[in-house]
Amino acid sequence: MLPGSPAKPGAPFLRTHGAGRHEHGQNFLTDRRVIASFVDLVSRTDGPILEFGAGDGALTLPLERLGRPLTAVEIDRRHAFRLKRLAASATEVVRGDFLRYRLPDGPCVLVGNLPFHLTTSVLRRILHADGWTSAVLLVQWEVARRRAAVGGATLMTAQWWPWYEFSLVQRVPAAAFTPRPDVDGGLMTIDRRDRPLVRIEQRASYQAFVHRVFTGKGRGLRQILTRAVPAATRSEIIQWLDGRPHLATALPRDLTADQWAELHALITSRPFRSRRVPLHDD
Repeated sequence: MLPGSPAKPGAPFLRTHGAGRHEHGQNFLTDRRVIASFVDLVSRTDGPILEFGAGDGALTLPLERLGRPLTAVEIDRRHAFRLKRLAASATEVVRGDFLRYRLPDGPCVLVGNLPFHLTTSVLRRILHADGWTSAVLLVQWEVARRRAAVGGATLMTAQWWPWYEFSLVQRVPAAAFTPRPDVDGGLMTIDRRDRPLVRIEQRASYQAFVHRVFTGKGRGLRQILTRAVPAATRSEIIQWLDGRPHLATALPRDLTADQWAELHALITSRPFRSRRVPLHDD
């Protein structure tokens, strides 16, 4: 299925014990075709699987067929109890809050149908965590588009791009959930880069730089960048822009991950005053 395309209408639905409830803001995924797409994406990854927001196992039980170590975390006591009865003995079912759950130190794949109202909190937790290698997530459609930089990168995406690749897979219609939410969902993936574009020890400096550029004043990149960087590096920035005339009328959202990394490399050749900045949701 092409990125951005909705699931086909008329897809069969899966009825689960918990379907119809809206506890903890969860909309249960009940469309078999979307579930199949979800599991297919996970099958292309390697390593143990950690699923959060497992509910009654709409994803957990199909994921068991991959034959990999599987842990399912569910906050609701009733759903966790039912899932323990349904799941294979090799599947570990944990009753707990993913936002407080201790993530494995080693490589693993994160899987989740995220409660829409907790999407930002969960993404922040994931992006700050070490160890995991890939994530397959179902989030609100507009959030998936923003994270994957459809129509231009957002501040949050640009701040994390050197270490992660964000991809939009498909649109998931509201009818694929029970209860039906007010908006569509989006299936997306996040993959940790094997070779980061910026060294991890420079993360604070890099993210402060991106924040300064995104919130800077000016009518285009030239004005914004020259005001956002130290005076000692302005000539290098101007030279960099002169070599890329297609960016003459561009804005920060138009820069690619590689370009952000290149710009940061230019300013870090000289002292750059970093400051703690908020990580945005946009």
